[in-house]
Amino acid sequence: MDNVMIHYSAVVDSGAIIGEGSKIWHFSHIYSDAIIGERCNIGQNVMVASKVTLGNDVKVQNNVSIYSGVVCEDNVFLGPSCVFTNVRNPRSEISRHDKYETTVVGRGATIGANATIICGVRIGRYAFIGAGAVVTKDVPDYALVVGNPARRIGWISRHGQRLDFNENGIAVCSESGIRYKLTENRVYDIQG
Repeated sequence: MDNVMIHYSAVVDSGAIIGEGSKIWHFSHIYSDAIIGERCNIGQNVMVASKVTLGNDVKVQNNVSIYSGVVCEDNVFLGPSCVFTNVRNPRSEISRHDKYETTVVGRGATIGANATIICGVRIGRYAFIGAGAVVTKDVPDYALVVGNPARRIGWISRHGQRLDFNENGIAVCSESGIRYKLTENRVYDIQG
């Protein structure tokens, strides 16, 4: 674990893989068989369970629990106290470890503070989940979703700017100048 910073109050179990340049802050627990990529920042009081995979440059804010079955691709942002689940019908007296569902958070996606992600969904690349949203179904790439249950209220660029599409289905990010195309309720970047 080259150039890895682990706060003295954090617990990293044997068998956890932590990439170069990552930081693990106060009171966090990284379980055995968890994989954390390079240059990740794991905030205070975070739990990363076994069989979780975090890509490179993932930022996890304070008080987030990431349960078995969650996969976050590169450049994902997990806001403070957001919540993941891994079983749809948990019961204390019934073991359902063999029923864990995979949840995938696509590259560059943001999950806002206190959002809840129900297991088994895919959150698309660069999607933006608003604070407090409850995600119960897949979210397309570049979608902006809010509410309970979460619903799409618009589209957002990879730089986090709202996209306004013209009559030809073209939008330009106000920050980056990257162009996007809306076709059949899906958004694609059309750089170049």
